[in-house]
Amino acid sequence: MESRRIAVAAIVVEEQSAVEEVNRILHDYSSMIIGRMGIPYREKGICLISVALDAEPDAISSLTGKLGKVRGVSVKTAISKKEL
Repeated sequence: MESRRIAVAAIVVEEQSAVEEVNRILHDYSSMIIGRMGIPYREKGICLISVALDAEPDAISSLTGKLGKVRGVSVKTAISKKEL
């Protein structure tokens, strides 16, 4: 079993049609989510979501990989170097 890491995923949703899929994916991985903050930027037509995670690196990569495949979604992740 891999060591767990703390991570932050920054998600930019540029297409309103992607919101439902993003929420479904996040719900599927809810057991590893510490917290989530969403900011709708209505003037620009985008949503910004920050998700704090506590999980094994492979699980974090799985989540962000699925999010990155959604049309109109960009995601970047910062993962702690410290093993927990």
